Formats: sequence, structure tokens, C-alpha cells
Amino acid sequence: MSPKENSTVLVEEASANSESVRKDASRVTVDSYKEEDEDFSDIDEKKLLRKLDLRLIPLFTVLYLLSFLDRGNIGNAKIEGLPEDLGLTGNQFNMALLVFFVFYAVLEMPSNMVLHRVKPNIYIPATMVIWSIIMTLMGTVNNYNQLLATRALLGIFEAPLFPGISYLLSMYYSKREILVRQAIFFSAATLAGAFSGLLAAAIAQMRGIGGYNGWRWIFILEGLLTFIVGVFSFTCFPSYPKDCKFLTEKERRFVMHKIKHSTNVIEKNTDGDDIPQVVRAEDNSRDRRYLWAVAKDWQVWLQLLALYGVNVPLYAVSLFSPTIIHSLGYSTTESQLLGVPPYVLATCMCVLQSWLSGRTGYRAPFLIFDCLCICVGFAICLGVDAVTTPGAVYGGMYFISFGCAAYPSALGMGIQIGLGNLSGVFASNFYRTQDTPQYKLGHALGCGFAGMGLLVAIVLVACYTSINKKRKQEIAEGKWDNVSEEELMKKGDKSPYFIYRL
Repeated sequence: MSPKENSTVLVEEASANSESVRKDASRVTVDSYKEEDEDFSDIDEKKLLRKLDLRLIPLFTVLYLLSFLDRGNIGNAKIEGLPEDLGLTGNQFNMALLVFFVFYAVLEMPSNMVLHRVKPNIYIPATMVIWSIIMTLMGTVNNYNQLLATRALLGIFEAPLFPGISYLLSMYYSKREILVRQAIFFSAATLAGAFSGLLAAAIAQMRGIGGYNGWRWIFILEGLLTFIVGVFSFTCFPSYPKDCKFLTEKERRFVMHKIKHSTNVIEKNTDGDDIPQVVRAEDNSRDRRYLWAVAKDWQVWLQLLALYGVNVPLYAVSLFSPTIIHSLGYSTTESQLLGVPPYVLATCMCVLQSWLSGRTGYRAPFLIFDCLCICVGFAICLGVDAVTTPGAVYGGMYFISFGCAAYPSALGMGIQIGLGNLSGVFASNFYRTQDTPQYKLGHALGCGFAGMGLLVAIVLVACYTSINKKRKQEIAEGKWDNVSEEELMKKGDKSPYFIYRL
């Protein structure tokens, strides 16, 4: 989810499908290629890209997988006796889920401001080590209040990882390169579900050892695993490109040059000059005028609703799938293992769809299709009796997991990432104890959010199609020929040369 010159994270949003420069992270300036006098012809771009991929993507993916594993393993712990051992009643378990996401969402963006003063190769591993200790200690809690406290602390210290890594990706990869890398990184969210089920099924067999029930060992051992990886990451977590130790000096300059000229807007030909001038990104995120402009932008809020359409079902399934499957009559071990296949499918579809999206240049069709799959899955769960046809409910979960493949490319800019993680707050209360085994309310709410995401995505596509058509027509008619570059610069994404990708 870095030496941020901007305090928000710049990642691509699927429903808007714009590879253009976002207003919360940038305004528009005009740069000429003539100003670049360094020769990078001796740089082998493909070789450098492979080098970056090998050093960054596996590490980032593992760290995010552990992050998602640690926040979601409470769902696996629930069916191993956690509520009974702690004496949880009513919706206290749901509150333990909710408190994590409140702190996580609220602190995610502010925590990134620390990166203005602390290097990411120190800050991110340090927070990871701290949350791993909290995770381990969660296995020793004895009552509801202690569980709440550890979940809150877990949310606080997990908050920096996602936005920090997301921004680092945008510093090393151009917009053309980043989509598939983001997909691999974000696929850890779904892959964590598969690992969680496998690990929980195995670890829970330790029940009784040391006088601890199986759920305690799930927290303790998975926390220790994160601790080991967190300590190791101090040795290999990257800093900013300008300080990157595994790149040569010239490779560092080339990476920064590449990102500076990673543009997603159409060229503007200038009279009397054979060299095109291209709109570039310039950071002005600390200017309150631009932040206020973001807050007033209708696109931001529609995109946020589309994001909720996928994020909320994702969190609902990741937190409650063991509970739902267990309520169908399966044993605890069977429930843990049956949760694995849907997540494996979701992970494969996540990477495949992002690859296809990068190849075709389209974003919205995949998001719309995935929202439809989520709706179908929840509709199946709603339409059948969980007691007499448990297999149909389990089959519906495959459709839901399939649709959650939209998650990686459905991420928005910084303000959307922060508010988007409130999805966990909503999802935490979908599946209540009193609704077992049918869980009609939870399924209906999940279907409703996915349906909302579907409708909003369609509206955004229609709006952006109309805007693009109008801007291209105005350019063809020469309406903006006499407008100065400075005035175009001030228009930001309202510039006629700013085109949304669908």
C-alpha cells in the first residue's frame, strides 16, 4: 500500500483507469527532452529491470503477505476456540476485528509522513519487528480487553507497510512497468488466505502443548515467523533510488530520469520545434490548495465507492471464510483447508488479469467483470439453504474469491487508500454470531457493496469516455492552440492534453 516528496501514495486506480498524473500527487509542468543532456544509451533497460524485479518484488510480496496473514489469522483462530477461551459474548469478536481497521486506516497516511525524516530501509523493517512482537504476544491474552489492545497496536504498526512499499514501487518503476509488479505485490493479500488456512490447519495440531490451545499457537508461531523476516529485512530492504546500494551510480540516475519522464498524457506539438514537449509530473502535494482540490473532486469519491465494491467483499471473505465454512458442518481442520483453494484461484486470476490489463491497456472491463463475479457468488450464498446444500455455499465462495482478483488494480491514490481501508471496518460487522449458519445479512451486504462498485465503475467509464472525446475534439479544432504552456500547466488534470485510460 519512502522519501515521499508527496505524503500520499501514487498508485493506479482501476475504475478511473487513468494512467495520468493524479492531483493529490502532482500538478502539470512542461519539460523538454532537450534539457536532458546525459547519455544513457549504455544502460541495458531489460537487464536493469530484471535486476530491480529480483531485488524488490519478492521481498515486498513476502512482507505484504505476512502483513495480511497477521491481520487475518484471527479468523482462523476463531474456529479453534478463541471466543470460548476468552469468554467473548455477543459481537465482541467483531469489535476485535473492527478496532484493528480503525487504527490501520486512520494512521496509514500520517505514518508515511515519518518517511520524510526516517529512511524506509529503517522505518519499515522496524515497524514490522514491532508488530511481529505484538502478534506473538496476542497468543498470551486472557480476556477481551487484552485482545482489543493487541489488535489496536497491531493496526498502528502495520499501517506504514502498505503505503510505504506502494510509493517505493512508484519510485523504481515507470507507469508502463508498474502494473504487473503491483499485481504481484498485491496478490499477496489473496495468497495470504491460502497460507493462513494451511498454516492454521498444521499449527492447530499443537493444541495442548504447553497448556495452550491451538489458536494461541497460531498467533505465537506466525508472529515469530514475521519477527524473523522483519529482522532479516533490515539487511535487504531498499532505500530511495538515489541511495540504492545494489545499483551503480549511473543506474540510479537512470531510474530517477525514467520516473521523471514517465508520462501518461498525449504529446503537444509546438510550432517551430521538431522536439515534442510532454506534460510531466511535478510534486505539489504539500500545497494545501491542491489537497483541497482533491477533496472537492467528484472523481475521488466515485473512485472510492468503486474501491469499496471490491475491498469490502475481500475483507469479509478473508476474515470470515473459516467461520462460514465451519458453519456448514465441516470440522475445524477441514474448514481451514477448504479455505485454501478459493484463495489460490484468486491469486492466479489477480496476476493474470493485471497482465492482460497491461497488454490491452484496459482497466475497467476487468473491474466490472470481477464485481459481477462477486455479486454472483453472494447471490448463490443468499439463494440456497446452508444446512441442506452446504456445497452450493462453498461454490459461491469461489465466485467471490475470483472477483476479489480486482483488488490490486482497483487501488486509488493516497486519500482513497486511507479511506479505502475503512472497508475492514464495514466488513468486520457483516457476519454476526446470531446469524449462523445462514449468514443472510452478511451475504446481502457483500452483494450490495459489489453491486455498488459495479454501477459506479460503469458511470465512471461513461464519464471518462465523454471527457476524452470532448478533449480530443477541442484539440483537433485548435481551441487550445493559443493557450500558453503556463496556463495549461495550471489546469492540471483539467488540461485538454490529459487523457484518461479506460
